[in-house]
Amino acid sequence: MGHRVWPGKPYPLGATWDGSGVNFAIFSEHAERVELCLFDGADAQSEAERITLPEQTDMVWHGYLPDALPGQVYGYRISGPYQPAEGHRFNPNKVLLDPYCKAVARPTRWADENWGYVLRDGQKDLSFDGRDNAAFAPLGAVLDEAFTWGDDRPPQIPWHQIVIYELHVKGFTMLNPDVPEKLRGTYAGLGSDASLKYLKSLGITAVELLPIHHHVDDRNLIDKKLTNYWGYNTLSFFAPQVGYASVRQAGEAVREFKTMVRNLHAAGIEVILDVVYNHTAEGNQLGPTLSFRGVDNASYYRLSPDDKRYYMDFTGCGNTFNMREPRVLQMIMDSLRYWITHMRVDGFRFDLASTLARELHEVDKLGAFFDIIHQDPIISQVKLIAEPWDLGAGGYQVGNFPALWSEWNGKYRDCIRKFWKGDGGVVSEFATRFCGSSDLYEWSDRRPHASVNFITAHDGFTLHDLVSYDHKHNEANREDNRDGANDNASWNCGAEGPTDDPKINALRERKKRSFLATLFLSQGAPMLLAGDELGRTQHGNNNAYCQDNEISWIDWRLAEENKSLLEFTRRLIAFYNAQPVFHRRRFFHGKAIQGSEAPDIAWIGPDGKEMSDESWAGWVRCLGVQLYGDHVDIDAHGESINGDTVLILFNADHASAIPFCLPSPNGDPAPWRLEFDTNCEQTNDAIYLQPGETYELAPCSTVVFVAPSDSKQLALELTKRSPPSV
Repeated sequence: MGHRVWPGKPYPLGATWDGSGVNFAIFSEHAERVELCLFDGADAQSEAERITLPEQTDMVWHGYLPDALPGQVYGYRISGPYQPAEGHRFNPNKVLLDPYCKAVARPTRWADENWGYVLRDGQKDLSFDGRDNAAFAPLGAVLDEAFTWGDDRPPQIPWHQIVIYELHVKGFTMLNPDVPEKLRGTYAGLGSDASLKYLKSLGITAVELLPIHHHVDDRNLIDKKLTNYWGYNTLSFFAPQVGYASVRQAGEAVREFKTMVRNLHAAGIEVILDVVYNHTAEGNQLGPTLSFRGVDNASYYRLSPDDKRYYMDFTGCGNTFNMREPRVLQMIMDSLRYWITHMRVDGFRFDLASTLARELHEVDKLGAFFDIIHQDPIISQVKLIAEPWDLGAGGYQVGNFPALWSEWNGKYRDCIRKFWKGDGGVVSEFATRFCGSSDLYEWSDRRPHASVNFITAHDGFTLHDLVSYDHKHNEANREDNRDGANDNASWNCGAEGPTDDPKINALRERKKRSFLATLFLSQGAPMLLAGDELGRTQHGNNNAYCQDNEISWIDWRLAEENKSLLEFTRRLIAFYNAQPVFHRRRFFHGKAIQGSEAPDIAWIGPDGKEMSDESWAGWVRCLGVQLYGDHVDIDAHGESINGDTVLILFNADHASAIPFCLPSPNGDPAPWRLEFDTNCEQTNDAIYLQPGETYELAPCSTVVFVAPSDSKQLALELTKRSPPSV
């Protein structure tokens, strides 16, 4: 006996269980008929029942099934014109995934039947495939949203205190022996006690997860025995990737994700999702028909105005979402709100965010996408991070996003790499990037935290590879090493890849520590790539998007091998977290602040004197910066925040050790305490030097001194001690 069918409601979109039955609603402006297909299970070869949705309201087709229950597996068949030249690609022979599906019961099973046209036909996508794909199509499941959140609260880490850690859910724990074996590579593994203990010991306050929306592994990758490991190939913007669940069932994946978020929140760690709303997994006109293309191709995608058979492609992935269509904008906003209100995430990093602002061809920072987010009382209150570029003309938009937005600062990455590579002529920009990139963000009334600073990210070399390879080595991707960026601003320190040369290895370790020190002592929001603190290598692969294996997974044996680097990183982050001068909410101005005798910052030359305008010219590779700790900011109660004065010395010369004369901390004879020297093994002994003394900076090293707030008293009590041995 078939299901009873009632008219239902056009909102909310998707399959919604209300405790008595399920409302099904799907948008399609150009459809002529919509059929709901009910399957007996994820492995069913065809639907058990096909129901024509009885109502259409404002281009939303809907119906209510009072006898349906959570767990019901479903898809859609949608009829309409198949006219590719006009932008329409309806094919009722293809079962489609609901664009609002919240749980995926069955991922795509690759077969020729998943294409709306006949593969290898001479007419290509102008041909029509009449075969049924029900046995291979991705399917959704009705979800029961019930979950016990208990006393879960968002950590709400202030932007100026955040430490972001970019990681892959699977790769982070896949090889971790401290995580129970059945939980490795899963949401539960990331939320496990072992993972939380490690993240807290490192000082992390936010994890930025590579895409966890349900994605598709491209057929061409599967044929090469590879996968779309990074996941920038989304098919469902509401459902978590079921492959990252320890129990591979649709509803269980949702519950496991929620539990992970709850556990991270309890540890004081925020969850930021890397989201891909710029394109989908369906590719260009020669791609499969899995969801949006068959639901309403002309509405969901940007089509070429000259020939609607083809797609506008600003992403390099074959298609671009149509941000001019109100229903597409609605879907993206509904997705964002869903992940905030139901899954309780704390923010988003938007992949190729410039694409989202392309209402016509040019990037428009006043586009509808930004307008809607800015006025939304839910989305506007979480952390919003843009990857501020795409592949279209004018797509590089670093510094041009509006208020509320922080940005991956690609200019910071490039400049810091060039400085430590030893390139000349970058010292002035280095100082600007170190101070929060006011040239990019202050004009729009944004703060230093608008700059998300990073040296490395998932896309490119790891930190270890950055100092070990001059060239990419992507042969494992099976594209003849053509993929991936050719210009990485890297230097191998004298040998390509692994070497037994102790001098080269020592230089590499020193450069890694100097990179990390620069990252965490800069103004802005630091982002650390997971595993960089362990010396993780991808063996020179700078585009490991398809490597779901040991190339990409973190090798936790490195924690013992590189114990000194890990301990250095922990001490560095603890130092960053403890010192108010690194958490300024406003940009430096280089002048005295009201109530303070000293300026907020001074740049120092090796002679111990403040740098003149002339001293910034040429190939300067050695300089210092003094960050004054008096009246750094005010707290929530209006009280002055005071801290230590910090002196940071940089020597990016690869060959020469440079003596540096120490200035006075605050115009008085108080001593400096040595905190870090990236050329030295750390010691627990307190080392103090007097102003006017000289400290030798090793090649490619960073040295940090502190003048404690009680330094005047220390000056009376301490005798001079010798610097540590190298």
